[in-house]
Amino acid sequence: MEILSQKNLEEYKRFIESNPKGHFMQGPEWGKVKKDWKWEAVVERNAEGEIIGGLSLLIRKVPGLPFTIMYAPRGPVCDIHDKNVIAALIGGARALAIKYKSYILKMDPDVLASDKEFMAIMGSFGFELHGDGKNFDSIQPRFVFRLNIEGKTEDEIFAAFHSKTRYNIRVAKKHNVEVKVMDKSALPDFVKLMEETGKRDGFATRPLEYFEGMLDAFGEQARLYMAYYQGIPIAGTLAIHYGDKVWYNYGASSNNYRNMMPNYLLQWEMIRWAIENKCRIYDFRGVSGDLSPDNPLYGLYRFKKGFGGDLTEFCGEFDLVLNRPVAMFVDFGIKALKKARHIKNRRHRN
Repeated sequence: MEILSQKNLEEYKRFIESNPKGHFMQGPEWGKVKKDWKWEAVVERNAEGEIIGGLSLLIRKVPGLPFTIMYAPRGPVCDIHDKNVIAALIGGARALAIKYKSYILKMDPDVLASDKEFMAIMGSFGFELHGDGKNFDSIQPRFVFRLNIEGKTEDEIFAAFHSKTRYNIRVAKKHNVEVKVMDKSALPDFVKLMEETGKRDGFATRPLEYFEGMLDAFGEQARLYMAYYQGIPIAGTLAIHYGDKVWYNYGASSNNYRNMMPNYLLQWEMIRWAIENKCRIYDFRGVSGDLSPDNPLYGLYRFKKGFGGDLTEFCGEFDLVLNRPVAMFVDFGIKALKKARHIKNRRHRN
């Protein structure tokens, strides 16, 4: 095991991109996006000196305390059933935890919930599994839609879409909706649409600087897609290509022109980008695991399901508590804060 040094960043990036469990959040670029966190990584090598395991870590100070939280988004990247490699990576994380006074290590691996062998390995190292909610209760979504595009042509993939999805893509084209890959100059329009979407759907949005940071960090591996109708920006998305996958990360649309179906055409263009790069997977990212039609998030599930992918359930969020008293204190503080906010909101409503 070794703590990754700056001189080995490119080697590490190549490993993350080439591994089947590789994820853009485990790449060094993600550390540049998360500027409020300290980024570190540990690697394990084989006898020939080749990297066979990697774990990127984000480290952040707990406000008001001399301790930090350590988080490995979608890590580890390795043979997930090789207990020795996982042990070495966790050992490296523990060494960094001492350096940074981390009281907890959080991980939400790119591993299916059905993988009992991996679950047992994590349990043997003292990890506790949390986050069994059906909605967006964890740091990263536990349920996603993934479309396997390996070795398939555009025509084959398009033909597998639900008939209504194919129809809506054609509607957008019929109305001459134009999708363009744009540079940062289009971000103000994208952020405006994002704010409109957040207000409509009830979620917090990111500032313009955050999206600038994503495009800067990932370069040509990130794309800002914008949909225009008669020159008016009506929808947009941001996607990342890393290794054998393309991820749909953010989407926004105007309250107007929704009958033009720009969101369907945007998804198709991002899928085409994944096909061009000979990717194995196009990842639609999060959906709710509650598939009841009366769930307010059901529409998101239905939209993504129309593209013919598979509902994928990950194992969830693992915690390795490194300092139990501090963990209990922080947990108590979080619960007290949530309770105070609940009381304040209730009084405000009354």
